[in-house]
Amino acid sequence: MTQDTYLFPPPPVASAAIAGDGRRFPVNRIFCVGRNYLAHAIEMGFTVDKAVDPAFYFVKSNAHLIPSGSSLPYAPRTSNLHYEMELVVAIGKAGRNIDEADAHQHIYGYACGFDMTRRDLQYQSRDKGRPWDTGKNFEGAAVLSPIVPMPEQVLEQGAITLQLNGEQRQAGNLNQLIWNIREVIADLSRYYTLQPGDLIYTGTPEGVGPVQPGDQLHGEVEGVGSIDLTIAPAA
Repeated sequence: MTQDTYLFPPPPVASAAIAGDGRRFPVNRIFCVGRNYLAHAIEMGFTVDKAVDPAFYFVKSNAHLIPSGSSLPYAPRTSNLHYEMELVVAIGKAGRNIDEADAHQHIYGYACGFDMTRRDLQYQSRDKGRPWDTGKNFEGAAVLSPIVPMPEQVLEQGAITLQLNGEQRQAGNLNQLIWNIREVIADLSRYYTLQPGDLIYTGTPEGVGPVQPGDQLHGEVEGVGSIDLTIAPAA
């Protein structure tokens, strides 16, 4: 057997800390649910009718994952960098075409996440019918707290909050999700074969807004934990 050689060193395995465990959680794909809280959809200028509007998703690269407690340089090519506080589901078992009733079997645990967004670039893309990649998928755009193992547990309620420099800006509850955790896992599994290591950012409550260098973000999800981020000057 020959050992593979590479033109240059491959990147390290993307991974996240696991609370209470010295091992790390290898991160595969990062899926994000768009407009999954009604009040947030409204503040973005949209209404959502679950009866006729399907859930929709975008993806962030696992190369852009950074841990809670990081200092994130203000992103390039934007003057409107926003925070979005989210509950994150960590998938621990593969599955495709998963029934909602069986969705819990694929949950490894949960974490807190910040979906950082270049809002001006997102709006520019949205208004021209283009993909959101430059607005949503950039270095440091996926911030994650340590994953708390909660095998096969489905969170149906719990406060989700964010403070900017000690002032509360976001306050919601997981029971306000338009598509709940079971529904999201089942629906995503009809587009993709979910794999161990996949993360799902489940959406953000209303109250999103801009940050500036020097700002401190602190978020919490009841029963899961907390997350912190410092915004640094542009690199």
